[in-house]
Amino acid sequence: MLLWRPCTVKLVIYNFKELQELEKSIYPKYKEIASNIPVQKADLSKNSQELTTAINKQGKVWHIEIDTIITNLKSDVEEIESKYLVVLNKQEDQITRTISEITQTIADIKKLLNSNDVSLVSEYKSKNAEFRRLPPTLKVPLPNFRSREIHTDQLTELFGSLSAVSFTSEKQGCSVSTQGTDYKPQDRLLRNKPRVTTTVNTSCRPLYDVTCLNDTEMWMCGNDMLNLYNTCDNQMKSIQTKSGSKPKDIAKDIAITKSGDIVYPDEDDRTVNIANTCSAQIQTMIRLRGWMWRWIPVNVCSTNSGDLLVVMNSDDNDKQTKVVRYSGLTEKQSIQFNDKGQPLYSPGGIFSTKYISENRNLDICVSDRGARAVVVVNQAGKLRFSYTGPVSSTKGKLYPSG
Repeated sequence: MLLWRPCTVKLVIYNFKELQELEKSIYPKYKEIASNIPVQKADLSKNSQELTTAINKQGKVWHIEIDTIITNLKSDVEEIESKYLVVLNKQEDQITRTISEITQTIADIKKLLNSNDVSLVSEYKSKNAEFRRLPPTLKVPLPNFRSREIHTDQLTELFGSLSAVSFTSEKQGCSVSTQGTDYKPQDRLLRNKPRVTTTVNTSCRPLYDVTCLNDTEMWMCGNDMLNLYNTCDNQMKSIQTKSGSKPKDIAKDIAITKSGDIVYPDEDDRTVNIANTCSAQIQTMIRLRGWMWRWIPVNVCSTNSGDLLVVMNSDDNDKQTKVVRYSGLTEKQSIQFNDKGQPLYSPGGIFSTKYISENRNLDICVSDRGARAVVVVNQAGKLRFSYTGPVSSTKGKLYPSG
């Protein structure tokens, strides 16, 4: 007779229960999960195809719109050419007829000089007075095509983006979810290590600011000149500032408007000027007068809406700094203090250089070297945050300089 010890019996029972759990619970669940993976793969493939189709469809719509714009512009060019050709052909016909008359008159006079017929000579009437009235010289103002800078960020926003992706894993009835962010190409680019792609040698001594016109051309300012360079080191254009003055203790700044013109502050006469890049003519947009005379415009930025953001420093003992928004010639907004009445920006001065820009969220970003921070406020001028560098940075303090 085979006798079972109590511990052996317990072990057999335990193993039997394990077998039951494996066969009736765990194994079926694994099979269920495994069978669901091909379904998820199929859904993923179908979704990817639908996304690709949607992207291609949007691309075709954009191509149609772009082709329409190109066709309309070409049509405008042909219309302008046809219009001016009519005018030029008309004047050419008139001048040709006059030349023919002059030629005939010359022949008639020569014939008279060789003739002894007094009656013909007495009947001759001079046309020189008529011929002396020369026809006006037509000056046809030939149009030009001014391309605009392509902003990839804005195009991406207009074209569309992929929605957020969430991966969820389940564990013993509890779910742990890891949320993703909206996919944008720039997210990948920001993680890449910066590298030098092009070096441009300039005659700007010193070089104060650089603003890109497009992928191959950039405007630079140095001393009293605004210079346009391309990536091949060629100086394409040069414009002298209105007052011809050099900056004192604060670096000059330039910005490019939507129309492609250059805006820059002139500290000496406390103005903000705009330079037409085609005619090289400079006009004063903003002139600080009266109680505003104590403010000096030092930096500018052209916004997505066409407004102008101007950084101003006071020339009094307080050396205050503020940001003023202009729409055309009208002041729309002044940004200087936070909700507690404290200054948003460090006092102006030689060691407190500031640069201003508008980000893709339409926030106003000021790199403030004096505060060792990048100060970001929203469109209403409310402080969003002040970035002072990574907390665990081993490279020292942040000194933003551009």
